[in-house]
Amino acid sequence: MTENVGFAGQIAPEHVAQIVEKGFKSIVNNRPDLEGGAEQPTSAQIEEAARQAGLDYVYQPVVAGQITELDVRTFANHYNELPKPILMFCRTGNRSNNLYQLAKQMDLLDD
Repeated sequence: MTENVGFAGQIAPEHVAQIVEKGFKSIVNNRPDLEGGAEQPTSAQIEEAARQAGLDYVYQPVVAGQITELDVRTFANHYNELPKPILMFCRTGNRSNNLYQLAKQMDLLDD
């Protein structure tokens, strides 16, 4: 975690108020819909709550263990354009952190 980005495991629409309270301005969802089964909130449900709360929202699903260079470059474009700080999440936060670290190693991030 830095001043511009934080990582989390799966969030739900009801967590958005807490995310706003913590000062985040954007959410990036890296978890594919239904990866965790029918009980996992969909990206659309989370996006609706985020937008209602005034947050920017990006759905960029990536498969654990299969992050591509295109995934990293796409994420870097989102990161560089979104209001910060950004909360990134997936099932555990690990693949979101991996995306961020890879983009950083490739010198793709503006900060």
